[in-house]
Amino acid sequence: MTARQLLEKLPEAFDGARAGDLHAVVQYDLAEPTYQVIEAGTVRTVAGRAEAPDLTLAMADEDLVALFRGELAPSLAFMTGRLRMQGDVRLAQQLVDLVDQDRMRELG
Repeated sequence: MTARQLLEKLPEAFDGARAGDLHAVVQYDLAEPTYQVIEAGTVRTVAGRAEAPDLTLAMADEDLVALFRGELAPSLAFMTGRLRMQGDVRLAQQLVDLVDQDRMRELG
C-alpha cells in the first residue's frame, strides 16, 4: 500500500470521538503530496498542497505507512531524522492517537 492509498483509507480508521472539536489541516510531503482536513470529528484527504497547513510532515512513504500501522514509533522516527515536521508539534503528537492502528492494518 502506498502512503497516498493509506491516507485515502485513513477515514475508515479515524476515531472522530477522540478528535472532538479539533480543526486542523495536516500537509504530508510525500512522493505524492497530500493533505488532510480534520473537522467536526471527521477527516478528509485531498491531493496536492494546502495553502496554510497547521502542520507539515515530511517523510518517506514507507515510513508513513509504518507509522500509522503502529510499526514505527513516532519518537524514533523523529529522533532518527526519518520524520521532519514544521508547525504545531502538539497536533503531531495527537495524530497517531486519532487512528485505530489495528483497523489500519486490516485495511491493507
